[in-house]
Amino acid sequence: MDLPTSSQISYRTTLCIAPEHPCLAGHFPGHPLVPGVVLLERVAQALREWRQQRLAGVREAKFLAPLNPGEAADLELTERSGQLRFELRRAGQVLARGVIEGAA
Repeated sequence: MDLPTSSQISYRTTLCIAPEHPCLAGHFPGHPLVPGVVLLERVAQALREWRQQRLAGVREAKFLAPLNPGEAADLELTERSGQLRFELRRAGQVLARGVIEGAA
């Protein structure tokens, strides 16, 4: 897959957190869920890949449904009205969305 250039207004990638990820051991033993902070780290990684920027801030984040370990989800970053937005979906269902700030 070609990496998008910073002039593009959106970026898409798929993520999947392995069931063996170390964060899952203490995040609801017996019924693990991917923590929001891990999802935000993936948002930060996508921002670096898309715009070569670091995540400078999270202005807004809403976690609407859980992501289970081993499940794939689609992450999209977009620029609209001067704001960088993210949305995480699984099978059409919005799992998380928000507004972020990037910096060089």
